Amino acid sequence: MSQFDLKIAIGGAAGQGIASVGNILAWIFARRGLHVLAYNAYQSIIRGGHTYLTIRTSDDPVTTHGDTVDILICLNQDTIDRHLVNLRAGSFVIFDEDKIKPGDVPDGVQVCGLPVKDLAKNPTNKRLSNTIATGAALYLAGFDIDPLVDSLEKQFSRKGPEVVAENLGSAQAGFDFAREHFSPLAGEIPDKRPGLPVISGNDALAMGGAAAGVKFYCAYPMSPATGVLHWMARNGPDLGIVVRQVEDEIGVITMAIGAAHAGVRAMCATSGGGFALMTEGIGFAAMTETPIVVINVQRAGPSTGVPTKTEQGDLWQMLGASQGDFPRIIVAPTDIADCFTTIPEIFNVADKLQCPAMVLTDLLISEGTGTVDPGVFKWDQKIDRGELITTSNGSNGDGPYLRYKITDNGISPRAIPGLDGYIHVAASDEQDENSILISDEFTNPLKRQAMVEKRGRKMASAKAMIPAPQLEGSPDAGLTLLGWGSTKGVLREARALLEADGVAANHLQIKWMVPLHDEEIMAILSKSKKVFIIENNYSGQFARYLRSETSFMADGHIRKYDGEPLQPHHVVDGVKELLKGESTLYVPTHEIMV
Repeated sequence: MSQFDLKIAIGGAAGQGIASVGNILAWIFARRGLHVLAYNAYQSIIRGGHTYLTIRTSDDPVTTHGDTVDILICLNQDTIDRHLVNLRAGSFVIFDEDKIKPGDVPDGVQVCGLPVKDLAKNPTNKRLSNTIATGAALYLAGFDIDPLVDSLEKQFSRKGPEVVAENLGSAQAGFDFAREHFSPLAGEIPDKRPGLPVISGNDALAMGGAAAGVKFYCAYPMSPATGVLHWMARNGPDLGIVVRQVEDEIGVITMAIGAAHAGVRAMCATSGGGFALMTEGIGFAAMTETPIVVINVQRAGPSTGVPTKTEQGDLWQMLGASQGDFPRIIVAPTDIADCFTTIPEIFNVADKLQCPAMVLTDLLISEGTGTVDPGVFKWDQKIDRGELITTSNGSNGDGPYLRYKITDNGISPRAIPGLDGYIHVAASDEQDENSILISDEFTNPLKRQAMVEKRGRKMASAKAMIPAPQLEGSPDAGLTLLGWGSTKGVLREARALLEADGVAANHLQIKWMVPLHDEEIMAILSKSKKVFIIENNYSGQFARYLRSETSFMADGHIRKYDGEPLQPHHVVDGVKELLKGESTLYVPTHEIMV
């Protein structure tokens, strides 16, 4: 059980330097060896709008941004008006008392007004209010000023000694003012431990690609997937990865297919709108049996939707991408670390099955930032390229090379272009074993049927290549919380809260969507008296998918679709309502995120 658990929130308008404060605090906590998880709820405008960044830190791994705020830093009036009402007794609110008025303060909340214009070492620099508030927050949290000094020196050194001095002086002034006028949070800060790396989910996806042996990456910038391109652009050339920013997503998918056809591992990333443009290319990869990996970082749709908000709304888009029947692989990583480990796994499956593979993540974990156990980053990943021919011998074992040879498992030997004796055609039309197009033949039904069945047989062996989901908690609990993808952390914490309230529950999280371990899932669910499915969309996309594959109907549903992620209390409160006899609970949208 965690002995130290702290959540700091920073709110203001875009352009007020909120991300800088968050980065500084995350660096301080992670350097001390504390676990960190940060989430930024922001608008799709450069300046203005409401931005609300939360950082939770603990001596135990942090899997969700939690329910409560201990310290709220308000950089404008809008923030205190929105979020003050959600603070609980024992928490703090920090603000510039010259510009912000707190209004009605909940009982037990300590009001920490700062005379910013008197404390700032350069009154003309409006950004110093952030530094002053950070110094005060660090004192209230029980930390020393030294790590903040180190962080500020690193952050502002390139701007010259005067900027460094005024930031250090302002941070010290905020720290000293808080020490003189306010009482810090109760509890002790854990002893310093080895520092932990802090990365985003997008960084982890990109690093996973590098570890998987990706040699070509391309993308068109589309939030919230752009971070993958940023990492690749910074680091790819040094790692021998060709990185291209392309004019649109149609060009992206065709470039990736071309690189994969040439024999290298190729990857690209986008969001739902960009993936919509890629779907014809997905079908082309399936017809030519070219393994590629496409990342879809979900955001709230349809159309442009809410570009900077999270959702689990693209599952059926992935399931039905492109026309016709063909094998595909779909996986939904469950957290930041899993983003890294999943990419080498899915590349191995895609290479062995010679089919398109799709990674379905979302803004919550892709743009989320957190600490990760450094042991996760294993660069000596097992790389299995499957039936890939890279040297010439001019035959296919017992005759001329047949690119799409009909085999018992549906997998045909794949030769990279240019090898003597391995001439073949890769086109979007249906073909026979020898890659001769059959779409213009008058009598081709048997050939067509044979090729469809050949490709379909690939999936028979797919389940053996991936792990089945495992139940967390007692199988005798009676209530199973069922989720997929990024909801893992919030369901895990909600289960612990429910058990503290006397509600015994276990938890099953689905990561591999296609192929679906239907038999293993049903063996687990059949032992539960009640099953509640929780997801971040309106229509219950996973619930419908599970029903289509197994005929299983859950006893209840909790769904959230306002663009913000689920929090533990949403699940806890929802479960209690469902246990009263409701079948579906939509999380109220009037609640301001805490």
